[in-house]
Amino acid sequence: MLFDDPSWPRASAWLADASVTAALSVVGVPTAVGSISPSQADTTPAAFRSALGGFSTFDGEAGVDLADLTVVDHGDWDVATLDLDGMHDVVATQAAALPGDTVYAFIGGDNAITRPLVRGLAAGDLERMGVLTFDAHHDVRTLDQGPRNGTPIRGLIDDGLPGSNVVQIGIHSFANSAIYRRFCDDAGIAVHTMEDVDRRGITAVVDDALKRLDSRTDRIYVDFDIDVLDRAYAPACPGSRPGGMHPRQLAAAARSCGIHQKVVAADFVEVDAAQDPGGLTTMQLATTFLAFASGLVAREVA
Repeated sequence: MLFDDPSWPRASAWLADASVTAALSVVGVPTAVGSISPSQADTTPAAFRSALGGFSTFDGEAGVDLADLTVVDHGDWDVATLDLDGMHDVVATQAAALPGDTVYAFIGGDNAITRPLVRGLAAGDLERMGVLTFDAHHDVRTLDQGPRNGTPIRGLIDDGLPGSNVVQIGIHSFANSAIYRRFCDDAGIAVHTMEDVDRRGITAVVDDALKRLDSRTDRIYVDFDIDVLDRAYAPACPGSRPGGMHPRQLAAAARSCGIHQKVVAADFVEVDAAQDPGGLTTMQLATTFLAFASGLVAREVA
């Protein structure tokens, strides 16, 4: 049982204290049906909410308090038992019906949810939607095995999203193929590898990515695939490998995305909470989400 200290408000209580109108809306999308590797990512939204009990609402480095950000938790969409095509249809339909007066944080679930979420939120205008991914992988596998978690970017491009509206940050060595990199290059996707991040710094890389998308699009969707982190920090991401991001880099990136006025939604995906020793990876997802929310506080103040 958590010790109750009124002078140390918990992030879990902040999320549970729903506002009638909110600057941030949280939605769980519990599905693992699209996972290429065996996964129980559908267990993660519940684990995420529980993990928030270990965090406060105060971002001491940024000097902001999430208590200043109105939030509502809409619970989980009923998608856990759907087949792959059914999940895509329901998620896209649900996303299209969401009101546009709030920023959304979608808690996955595997990365297969990204394509229908973007498609639904775009409301038929993918040419004006930007997509920024933090990911070890390009996610442009062929669709012959269905719209799985390795295919969302290729699928969106097939749907009409211009490749030039996509920026990828954190791409790892030995986690992709030359064929899929050529697909990205031919499609006009901007690719920033981990070497770019290490050499230039995460802040500079993210700033450039957001400037590129800001100049080309009206709205930006951010995909936080937690397997962009080094395997040491994300053992419950089936696709994580050595050589990835440090959690502080990903948190700084999330804050920057939260601050940007054109960012309308973000997903947090690819954690299998059922295979998470000590809850480490789920905590990484939670801290990335909290950093994104911290950026929203700064946006609201600006």
